[in-house]
Amino acid sequence: MVVRTLPFSGDDAAMVAAMRAGNRAAIAAFYVRYEAHVLRTLMRVLGPERELPDLLHDVLVSALGSLDDLRDPSALKPWLTSIAVFTARTRILRRSRRSWLRFLPWHELPDVEAPTPSGEVTEALRATYAALSELPVDERIPFALRFIGGMELVEVAGACGVSLATIKRRLARAEARFTALAREHPALSDWIEGGARWGTPRQR
Repeated sequence: MVVRTLPFSGDDAAMVAAMRAGNRAAIAAFYVRYEAHVLRTLMRVLGPERELPDLLHDVLVSALGSLDDLRDPSALKPWLTSIAVFTARTRILRRSRRSWLRFLPWHELPDVEAPTPSGEVTEALRATYAALSELPVDERIPFALRFIGGMELVEVAGACGVSLATIKRRLARAEARFTALAREHPALSDWIEGGARWGTPRQR
């Protein structure tokens, strides 16, 4: 007799409760529901590097192993984002200064974003992450989440585990540093000199 596991369709709070009880359907649903979000977060902070699948696995396994630390089950998504940010931060601190040169070819990236960019856009993205690699890690991460990921200020602060005032200060410093560095990269300098900025979205 084959025992079939019914798919899980509850909300995040119900899913967390079920996962804590060892419900396999809830665990499977957790992966399906959030692996793309976690991967996007890692990509925005780190760029397209080869260890992304391993880091994705690390984040999800870490989350499953620390569910008891989640005080508000309905806040599963921002909690996962903070774990992904912490994982990315650890990766940045460990890797060598010029490891961005080992990025994956764009056509090999997991299909969670837009279609493969053109050569010009690809070069601009590489230059962007080359400039970001020069920023202090605590400025690089909020910059990437805010200006590449499009997250709200409150979300960025929560993901980084700091106050809103601290995030605003870090973003101001990061934008100034990035703009100066971007002028040194041909793929970005024309855009910078043309008057464009990593303009801060409306403060919310």
